[in-house]
Amino acid sequence: MKPRMNYYQAAPETIKALLAVEDVIKGSGLELSLIELVKTRASQINGCAFCINMHTADARKNGETEQRLYLLNAWRESPLYTDRERAALAWTEALTLIADTHAPDEDYDAMRAQFSEAEAVNLTMLIGAINAWNRVAIGFRAVHPVAKKAAA
Repeated sequence: MKPRMNYYQAAPETIKALLAVEDVIKGSGLELSLIELVKTRASQINGCAFCINMHTADARKNGETEQRLYLLNAWRESPLYTDRERAALAWTEALTLIADTHAPDEDYDAMRAQFSEAEAVNLTMLIGAINAWNRVAIGFRAVHPVAKKAAA
């Protein structure tokens, strides 16, 4: 796969604006582990290799376990995630697949049982931001780093 363009160079102010949203979310009080799980799960759904690579690496650097990352795609069948994480992951799936799900009341209600109003807005903005990043990375064919040994 060959990158289509360097979007950071092409529109630096636009990219800085999206990065600023990320900074606000990181400072919002949402748990860093939760943020990385949400980013990884949305990126899995969207098939964004660049973002999956980045956010699983970031999660591991911040203490996330390999097992929880391996099982994230099947989080509903695993006891490794808290009720708060489950609510966030269900909301992530509902919003990432919005054209199909239309954000069902049961997912909203489960999320609101775990998150305050402000947290709900910050979580929703986080989900919107990672979906924007996925579209940028996939659309412009961003390529994740590849170790020489791992290259085919």
